Amino acid sequence: MPAVDSKTRIRNIQARLKVPATGLFDIPTAQAFEALAGYPMRAGANQLTHIVSIQMFLKITVDGVAGPEMLTRVENFLSTKLPPLPAGTSIRVSRQSMDMLIGFEVSSEAQYNKNYQKPIWPGGESGVTVGIGYDLGFNDRNTIAAAWSDFVSSPTLSTLQSVAGLTGVRAKNALAGTSGVSIDYTTAQSVFYQTTLPVYARRTKSIYPGMEKLPPDAQGALLSLVYNRGESLDGPSRAEMKNIAGLVAEQDLQGIGRQIRNMKRLWKNKNLPGLLARRDQEASLVEQASFNILSEDIIII
Repeated sequence: MPAVDSKTRIRNIQARLKVPATGLFDIPTAQAFEALAGYPMRAGANQLTHIVSIQMFLKITVDGVAGPEMLTRVENFLSTKLPPLPAGTSIRVSRQSMDMLIGFEVSSEAQYNKNYQKPIWPGGESGVTVGIGYDLGFNDRNTIAAAWSDFVSSPTLSTLQSVAGLTGVRAKNALAGTSGVSIDYTTAQSVFYQTTLPVYARRTKSIYPGMEKLPPDAQGALLSLVYNRGESLDGPSRAEMKNIAGLVAEQDLQGIGRQIRNMKRLWKNKNLPGLLARRDQEASLVEQASFNILSEDIIII
């Protein structure tokens, strides 16, 4: 079988981008790729400038030549198939969605050290929350022990378990009893990445079968949603979360986004702007999600 030359590869790329199949990585091809990737360049840029810009975007050797390395990365970017999940993992999320989740939970290490080393009660129907958004109200004693026992002292673990399952006003009233707890950022990160995140990835996948077939941005947004609200699908306040299950099966990204936005009804006029903003950002991630994502921007959990 003859080798596939660069012109054939470029024509295949051009077919995916729906531009004339010239076999050259020309300006219309570059512009179509840039538009798809979300960074259109200014009008009037020459071919070399476009190629260099794309190479910088792809984080590869910048030489101004549409060679094998660049074509391979462009082909991978345009692929609509995700690689198989490694054994022991559940989902693939985008780095963007993970940054969003952590940003809403603690913002930054400096903010964590300032505001979150001690347990808090975020308001609404939340429970007492510790670390990177770990809501003790949505976990039982055994789950809390599994997550925290390797990282905190026995007295601290007992205190965390004492508020297991308490939400809303009950959690607010119980907060004072946890004042002796202080969790440093390294410990919070360890629990989040090594224990909590894999657990919530499994929980999210269990209530939304087939979500692993969605683009990584959408998977990450659903993880953020369940991390924030828990996995229950029962009751009037969970109607939208239940509706999402069928939409995931249909891979209806726009429908999922609408359901996430509809949840804002629960927090309007309750002085909880952070939750409203979070739902909007999660919805936008789903609605704009695509498989056109760099491999290094995918995180497997």
